[in-house]
Amino acid sequence: MSGPSPTPPAWFVYLVRCRDNTLYCGIAKDLDRRLAEHNSADKGAKYTRGRRPVQLVYAEEVSSRAKATQREGRIKRMTRIQKKVLIQTGI
Repeated sequence: MSGPSPTPPAWFVYLVRCRDNTLYCGIAKDLDRRLAEHNSADKGAKYTRGRRPVQLVYAEEVSSRAKATQREGRIKRMTRIQKKVLIQTGI
C-alpha cells in the first residue's frame, strides 16, 4: 500500500527592489535563503552585489524549475510599468 504521492518541491519566481530602485528577477527553491544570499557580502547575483540591500517585492510559487524559468523569462521581457502592475496586483 502506498499513500498519496508527496508534493514535489516548489520553485519560486521573485522580484526584488534594489537600493537604486531597479528590479531584479530570479528563481529559487528556498526563497529565504536566496534573499539572504542577495544581501550577503559574497553571494547573490552579480547584478545585485553593488545594489544592496535588496527587498522582496513579489514572489509566486510554481511547480517545477522549467515553469519557473519560463515565467522568469516572461517577467524579464515585461516593461518596468508592467512589472509595477504585477507587483501591485499580483497578475
